[in-house]
Amino acid sequence: MSQTSRPPQDLLGEVRGSLGRATDRRSFLRTVGVAGAVITVASCDDDPITPDPGAGVTLDFSSDFGVLNYAYALEQLEAAFYTQAVSSPFSDAMSGDIAALTAVRDHEVAHREFFKAALGANAVGALSVDFSDIDFDSRASVLATAQTFEDLGVGAYNGAAKYLSDVNFLTAAGKIVSVEARHASVIRTMLGNSFAPDAFDDALAPSAVLAAADPYITTQIILTNA
Repeated sequence: MSQTSRPPQDLLGEVRGSLGRATDRRSFLRTVGVAGAVITVASCDDDPITPDPGAGVTLDFSSDFGVLNYAYALEQLEAAFYTQAVSSPFSDAMSGDIAALTAVRDHEVAHREFFKAALGANAVGALSVDFSDIDFDSRASVLATAQTFEDLGVGAYNGAAKYLSDVNFLTAAGKIVSVEARHASVIRTMLGNSFAPDAFDDALAPSAVLAAADPYITTQIILTNA
């Protein structure tokens, strides 16, 4: 079977083997292996992130909190997108499409909840999203957007890793980005494309990532020290 015709279910098996459908906080933290780091973050008195819904959100990359909130913001975006895609499936779905998107949704929700729990009181609030430009009744529109988000997510993690100082957080980010890369492979396969077009994934600057995500996030995000 060629690369472009590989069933998405094959790749989904690899995804499930890595993280499964863990949405429970404790089970997911055990899987990622940073339960101790969560206690450190949640109990820290230094709070460089001060969420203010009226003024937007500032992400200061001089602190691990800022980097983790950056990842949290992107996971909020992805989780919201897949939740809507699964709740109102496109009418031209092919066999296995909705099951694949549901599995990816479960992972993105798990990632979002992990960062929310890890950051505790330091977490930014729920971001507002706008998917009005996406035709959720069109397979092509949903999958094209999914590929954009997954490629963006992989590039975001790769580009932000250098800003993390705590090795526990770096390890967690490395585990999550590997799953995001599998998601990207699943979506590419569903679109009939090569599941691994390049030998190395891009590392995207935070400013480039937020610019690409801006059409879908209505909450103002201000980036500093990145």
